[in-house]
Parts: sequence; C-alpha cells; structure tokens
Amino acid sequence: MKFTEGYWLRSEKANPIYASQAYKVEEIENGMKIIAPGQKIESRAQTLNIGTITLEFRAVAENVIEVKNYHHQGYDSGQIEFEKNTDPRPVEVTITEAEALMEVDELKIRVDRENWKYQFETEGEVLTSCGFRNLGYMRYDKKISSMLPGDNYLKAEYDPYMLTELSLAPGECVYGLGERFTAFVKNGQVVETWNEDGGTSSQVAYKSIPFYMTSRGYGIFVDHADNVSFEVASEKVEYVGFSVPGEELRYNFIYGKNNKEVLSRYTELTGKPALPPAWSFGLWLSTSFTTDYDEETTSSFIEGMAERDIPLDVFHFDCFWMEELNWTDLKWDQRTFPDPESMLERYHQKGLKVSVWLNPYLAQESEMFKQGLKNNYLLKRKDGKGIKQIDHWQPGMALVDFTNPEAVKWFQEKLKELLEMGVDAFKTDFGERIPVDVEYFDGSDPNSMHNYYSYIYNKAVFEVLEAEKGKNEAVLFARSATAGSQKFPVHWGGDSSASYASMAETLRGGLSFAMSGFSFWSHDIGGFEQTTTPDLYKRWVQFGLLSTHSRLHGSESYRVPWLFDEESSEVLEKFTKLKMRLMPYLYSMSVKAQNTGVPVMRPLILEFDQDPAVKYLDMQYMLGDSLLVAPIFNKNGKAEYYLPAGKWTHYLSGEVKEGGRWYQEEYDYFSLPLFVRENSLIAVGARDDQAEYDFLKGVSLHLYQLQADQEAAAELVNSDGEVVNRVSAIRNGDRLEFKLERLEEDMKLILHSIPEVKALEGGSYVPEDNRIVITPTEKKIIVEI
Repeated sequence: MKFTEGYWLRSEKANPIYASQAYKVEEIENGMKIIAPGQKIESRAQTLNIGTITLEFRAVAENVIEVKNYHHQGYDSGQIEFEKNTDPRPVEVTITEAEALMEVDELKIRVDRENWKYQFETEGEVLTSCGFRNLGYMRYDKKISSMLPGDNYLKAEYDPYMLTELSLAPGECVYGLGERFTAFVKNGQVVETWNEDGGTSSQVAYKSIPFYMTSRGYGIFVDHADNVSFEVASEKVEYVGFSVPGEELRYNFIYGKNNKEVLSRYTELTGKPALPPAWSFGLWLSTSFTTDYDEETTSSFIEGMAERDIPLDVFHFDCFWMEELNWTDLKWDQRTFPDPESMLERYHQKGLKVSVWLNPYLAQESEMFKQGLKNNYLLKRKDGKGIKQIDHWQPGMALVDFTNPEAVKWFQEKLKELLEMGVDAFKTDFGERIPVDVEYFDGSDPNSMHNYYSYIYNKAVFEVLEAEKGKNEAVLFARSATAGSQKFPVHWGGDSSASYASMAETLRGGLSFAMSGFSFWSHDIGGFEQTTTPDLYKRWVQFGLLSTHSRLHGSESYRVPWLFDEESSEVLEKFTKLKMRLMPYLYSMSVKAQNTGVPVMRPLILEFDQDPAVKYLDMQYMLGDSLLVAPIFNKNGKAEYYLPAGKWTHYLSGEVKEGGRWYQEEYDYFSLPLFVRENSLIAVGARDDQAEYDFLKGVSLHLYQLQADQEAAAELVNSDGEVVNRVSAIRNGDRLEFKLERLEEDMKLILHSIPEVKALEGGSYVPEDNRIVITPTEKKIIVEI
C-alpha cells in the first residue's frame, strides 16, 4: 500500500501519525516498551489531543526479536496468528534520557529517544533501522468528522493501517516472500501476499509467505495471515516497507551469522519440515489433467515405462478418477474404474505407490456436498442466507470449513477410506480461491483466513496420512501454502507453460520459495499448459530429475516420453537412474533439511553468501551442500553458468574446472552443467531401479578435490531417515585419513582426480582411469597419494 507520493509528499488520503519521539520507555518481561507520540512533546500541554504508537520489543527465541506496534490497544481484528514455537529469553535493558538499549544474545536494539530511531545491531554493526517517518499509523481515506450534532459526530471514519519501514544498505538484496515468479531479487517490487491461482507467468502467487531475508544476514517475518503489502525499495528506495490493515502490526526480526542460520531460526519459529518418505523422491507419472483414461490407459503407461527400463515409483490419478461435475466427492468413477481396490493392488504388486488428486471444493451434485450441507460443515454466506457457493471451478461449489473440528473429522474419514483402499498419497490441489464474504465456524476473520485456509486444509490431509500411514510415510503434493506450511511437504510450482521462459520462471519461483523456508519442491516436467517440444521436454527432464521431487504431468496431453521421441525415453531413463543412484546423498541432505530447515534445493546466495557474484543468480542452484546444477534454457544446448571459487568436478565427465569465473559451453541432451564442489564426500547408492532401497549396502563414497588441511564428511542414512554411519576424510599434505563409524557391506571409497597411490593402510585399492577405488577393511584408512 503506497502512502506517499515520492519521498517527501504524503498522499492526501493517508492522514498519518508517525512515531516522532520515544517519550516513555519501560522494561517489560523479556523486553522493553516504548510509547511514541505523533509529534515531539516539549511541554505538558502537548500531551493533549495527540495520538501515540506503542512499541513492544520481546526476545522470543535465540536472536529472534518480536516487535509489536499498535495504536488503539482495544481493537480486536479477529485476525489469525500463525502457530509459532517460542523460547523467551532474558534481556538487559538500559534507559537514559538520550537512548534506550536492549541487549540479548548477539543483538542490541538501540533507540534514539529524542530524534526517533530504533536500530538492530550486532558486533557494532547496524543491520537495519526504523527512523524518520518509518513507523506510522494511517487513517486512510478519512471522512470528515465533527464535534457538532450530526451523522458525523465523532465518527472518525477511515480505514486503519499500520506501517513499518526498515532501511536497506547500498547493495543489499531482498529475497523470499514466497514462491514468486517475478525477479529473484525483490528490490524494486511491490508484493501483495494474497494467494491466488495466477499461473507462473504473473506477479500473483499460489504460495505467499510474509517472510523475507536480505544479503546482510537477517530476516523479517511479518506475523499476519491477512494480506501484507510489501514495498520492497519501491515506494521509498532505501527501505522495505510493509503495511497491514488494522490497529496493530507484528513482526519478528531474525538474525543469523549467515542466511542458513536465519532460515534455521525462522523454521524453528514456524515449524521444521517433515521428512518425506524415500519413495516420494522417485519419478511420479500422472494421467495428466483433462486427458481421457481408464485402467487400460494407465496400465499401458506403466508397462511402457517398464519396457524402456525407466524406473517409476509413483503413479498419480488426476481429477478424472472421479466423475465429472462431482468434484470433490472422493469416489472413483465406476464407469472407468469399476474395481479400484483390485487395480490398486495390481499396481502395488508392480512396486508402485499411488497418488490421487483432490481439493477442498465440493460441487453441489456430489454426495459430499449434501452431507456437508446437512451437517453444517461448509462455509456460510456472510449475509446469513445459507452457504457460500460459486461456479468458478465446479457448478455450485461450496468449501469445507476446516475451522469446524467435526468437518475436519468428516473430511479425514473420507480420506481414510481411500487409504484403506490402497491409496498412498494425495495431491492437495487448489486452496487459493477462498472468498472473504463468508462466515467461519470459529468466527475467524475471513480476510486473514484467505491465505491461512491453505494451512488448515493441507494440515488436515497431512495429519490423516501420518495417522494412517505412519510419520515416515506421509507426503502431499500441494499447490497452495502460507507461513508454516513447510511442515507439510511436498509443494509443486503450479501451472507453468511449455516454453523455456516458463521453465526459467518456474526455477525462479522455486528458489524464492526456498528462501522462504521450504525444503522440498517440485514442478511439472515439460510444463503444464500446451504440449512441449521434444527438445524442451528433454531439457526439462534434466532439471526435473535434479529437483528434490520429480513429476511428469500436463494439462491436455500425456507426458510419457515416447510420445515425444525415443531419445526422450533414453534421456528420462538416464536422469532417473542418476537420481536413484544419488538417493543416499539426497536423503541425507533431506534429513539435514528436516533438522535445520535449510532447503535441499537452494539458490547459490544461500551457500556462497560471501561471493558478490551470486547475489542475482536465479538460473542455477545447489542441490544439497555439494552439487551445483545449471539447467539449459535454450534449444541450442548452450549453457552459461558461474562457478564460485574453488575446484569443481563435472559429475558426469570428471572434468575439473577452476571456480571464480563464468563458463559458456554446449551440451547434448545426456549432459548439463552438474558440478561437485571441492572438499565433498558424496554417498552414491548401488541401485538405480527405485528410490527406496538399502542406502548402506554397496554404498560408494566419492571424494572430490580434498584440499590441504581440509576435511570432508558424509552422513549415511537409512530409508527411514536415521543417521546410522558417519564417514570423514582429512588431508594433511599428501596424506589422506578416513574415519568410519562402521564398515558397510561392499562399501567403496572412490578418490577422484588421484592417479596414483603410494601407500595404503586399512584396505585394498584398484586404480581406475583418473581415480582410485578403495575397499576398506578397517574403520581407519590412511592413504599416501
């Protein structure tokens, strides 16, 4: 929301009260409180007829400061507050005539009492500040009121807004705010955190998250589920401004020594992600959206993949597993699937998991609509005239009211029937088209429920999966999200198009999503809308199989590879098997993500925040700690990518390149820039036919470019996500020392770019091209090279 016209002029509609002085300061539990009048008070007379803004700073967790600003304390907006995990901290407050100082952990909050400013500091450095006309209460579009009798007597009619603006340093970049398909660096953008179904070619987002972080090592989480309007160096180019309707604005300042630490603290506050089951990392094949299909069709797809030796882990039934005009009734269409239980059993015998599509919208022809209407399980109209219905998606569709515990239980019972039948996972589509002219069972404010609906909807589905399948088996394929939804993985990128531009914007959105606290993410390989060309399909396959989750899905056409060309089948086979081999590494990175909140798939700025060259990079990414991926976005096979400082080894060819520079190369469809950073120890599995297997049996640990006086380490996990072994390597000159917590069956240590071994203790070795393959016989291995 813009409140100024340029830097100096204020909109005549704004009618602001700006904090001008820290007139009163007092220590409160875990923090301090400030009363800031709208003008400087220099005499007692000036304390009359004046508005104030009250600020409360509280230490709610390690290096996390909650800031609450409010005007009228008795105003009850009925807005949702996100679920948070807090751990209040003791603080030290010092108050003088000139300033107030609050100290906690590594942070100081310093308040200039006379010249109004507060700033967050660490180690003598100011991270950001809020000063002159940066904290305001807006009486927007104020109508004339009067002290005289009449309709406008003391009415003071206006729309209230609270505004905070935080300073940006020169060159400081802003990231996050959800899965946004606009420029990766958000400086210069206006961002409304209002979920809608806008596709991937729009500023509209399916997953709006009121959290951003900057390249200076701090994050801001605005604790409002309602629309938060961000002016990111746009209205005032030196500031990030954010405003919310109402009389109160809450945000959390989150500090970290680097942005990984910021994300870890943010996800500690709002929730760490669950660990998806190992099988969910395999290839998902969908029926696609509006295609015609029955069991004969779906079985032909599955058989076609097997004939071409393409590993397949999950088969997904999209919308038309249910009868048209009846979505979502959660009943198989008996015309095309007369015996679903037997079909699901046959697919399970083939080693497949099964996913089905659903959403929270109930067409009025469905049996679920009738039950929901009868039992008061649906959102009501605000005017009291029955339930809310629209024709925007399904005829006369209504929405499940997930604030009603009985409605949640009813919806979950329907899902439980499908799970008992043999369904393994749910694609929780939609959840963005949530009207605000409705009444909720628990009285929640409809505007703040617009985004929050996605949270309670996906939570209800995820919880029944955990209850019925077990904690380590629950997985969604969700489209909508808000803050905290990272607890219910996985999310996918929505309706992209079959073009290289859409492929690039899909990645851009995913990287912004990662910077918003989400660890697991996918997208529709080849694009959802239109039918992709064989060229684009093969390039998107490379990108898709080097994402945490990989799905072949489209709109009006099937996405099996042989419909494009047979080479597409070969490319899909190669990269699916490549991912299956990488599962020990990928799953260990996923366990790490579960524990730390640092996403598996991440932008380079998250990994190399001291390298100024990576601040704007959004066409390449890190996959875990060690792999750099640069998808190709053109039909000529030309790759342009940057490698940060150090030595990098191409994972497929073994070629070693120096970092700290850009490269331009051409690649065929069976390769792309996929590099391993130096000092990496990567666990590679013995199987390539499925995603879930014994990750320890026959595991190979590949050591890449271990530099002098450096250490590399790897954690080996099983398919339940338990860390069962740790391996480390240390280099002192030409001496390598490996330590293993235990020996695994058929384990190998593979040393890359090492042509010769002079001596070996604790195992045997075989030279192989430009690498050494060691079979360990002891838990400690010493190699002279």
